Amino acid sequence: MPPRIYLDHAATTPLSAQARAAMMMAYDGWANPSSPHGEGRLSRAALEQARRRIADLTGWRGAVLFTSGASEGIAMVMAHARAGRRIVSAVEHDAVRRISEGAATLPVGADGLVDAAGLAQAIGQAGDTPLVAVQAVNSETGVIQPFATISASVRSARGLWLCDATQAAGKMDLPDADFIAFSAHKFGGPVGVGALLVRDLAMLEAGGGQEQGYRGGTENMPGVAGMAAALEEGSGWIARIAELRAQCDAAIEDAGGAIVARDAARLPTIASYRMPGVAAAAQLIRFDLAGFAVSAGSACSSGSLRPSHVLAAMGLDERAAGETIRVSFGRATTQDDVARFCDQWRAVAAQTGARAA
Repeated sequence: MPPRIYLDHAATTPLSAQARAAMMMAYDGWANPSSPHGEGRLSRAALEQARRRIADLTGWRGAVLFTSGASEGIAMVMAHARAGRRIVSAVEHDAVRRISEGAATLPVGADGLVDAAGLAQAIGQAGDTPLVAVQAVNSETGVIQPFATISASVRSARGLWLCDATQAAGKMDLPDADFIAFSAHKFGGPVGVGALLVRDLAMLEAGGGQEQGYRGGTENMPGVAGMAAALEEGSGWIARIAELRAQCDAAIEDAGGAIVARDAARLPTIASYRMPGVAAAAQLIRFDLAGFAVSAGSACSSGSLRPSHVLAAMGLDERAAGETIRVSFGRATTQDDVARFCDQWRAVAAQTGARAA
């Protein structure tokens, strides 16, 4: 049997060799960074050095708080930001939606993008200092939101922008937001660690004993070391993946498939493809049996068989959304991987009698 091909990097990426090596070094000399003894002080120094490295690598001039991942960072902001009414885009990850009861919903167009006029209207109705949650990149479609438009609209209303940059960090420049959350395991770092970038700590209520009083719990120094090392590997590989995704897009369309948000600006690592007439669940089974790891959307919800709220917000009906899978590429994805996947797509379409889009 040929080796399996992993095309689910939007769910999680393999731990890079550099991140693994950095973590092992950190484990060898790890002590609690809050301890006053020599070992603790050495650990604290390493932690603060990693904090500065991550700030430099992300171009961030504010505070860097270490968390267990993007979900925790998002929850910290949603619960403790010094802001008024919450406004949440219709395509946010479940990590945002689960804790957004009572928030105003910001709709998107068929391209998955927030509308400037709609954003201005929602902000105008929200009152003083609204907290606006709009992601950088959608985890199902790869659609990149208009950073400059969002920033200008939120600033003009003296609001605060919370950006879930889980899919963007380590792959592209981050937006000019007030809060940015991300997880290390999306760009080659370890699972269970992430960061919350805060422009001004005065905008966030304190709520813990560690991390400058904003988070409780001993810092995960080995995880932080792995995260910094993974970020240092850079995003130079993205241009090559853009070419591979373009080849995959063309092959899917040629085979009668459809690309969700085809003409929108999309991060090259993510694509959503519809195979008309074939349920996503049936596609996933066939691809898995053939040795391909793909998904039907966000890993946090794809196992539930619920219709995608992202695709619904973009105007896809339940049938179309139920025929769509996500394919996501990583640093190690090769041209042969993509070619084999496209061959398998054509085979599945032929076996199942898929219709042309």
